[in-house]
Amino acid sequence: MSDPFIMGDHMFQIVPIFIGIIFVIVIGGILFSVLKGIGQWHKNEQSPELSVPAIVKSKRADVSRRADMHYQHDSHHHHSSSTQTKYFVTFEFESGDRSEFHVSGKEYGLLSENDNGILNFQGTRYLGFERKKVKKENNYVERQPEKNSF
Repeated sequence: MSDPFIMGDHMFQIVPIFIGIIFVIVIGGILFSVLKGIGQWHKNEQSPELSVPAIVKSKRADVSRRADMHYQHDSHHHHSSSTQTKYFVTFEFESGDRSEFHVSGKEYGLLSENDNGILNFQGTRYLGFERKKVKKENNYVERQPEKNSF
């Protein structure tokens, strides 16, 4: 017969190692994300600010929802939920290339698909869009730059 406590000794050796591995993976993931964000920021800072003609090709919103349930000491529970929305706009350049930028909700609301204008950006950082205003005079359409003021 084998002693049931011998198996327990192995568990006391394996569990701390397993917890340590999980800890290293979580901390490593957090550090990787932080370093990646710092690297992208630095790359954007080194990139020139560009102003190029572009057309708004598409818009999308990424909505994420989080729900929590909190228990209180008197056996009652409280439900709470929150949502976060990220807005993205895809621009097409004269060359046919496209780039997608993360924009604010206000900027997202002001832009429409097929808007023509000048896109201002630095690396992957969206700086603004100056829409060309369509002005009609005697059946003649003239496009003039219109600057969004933010």
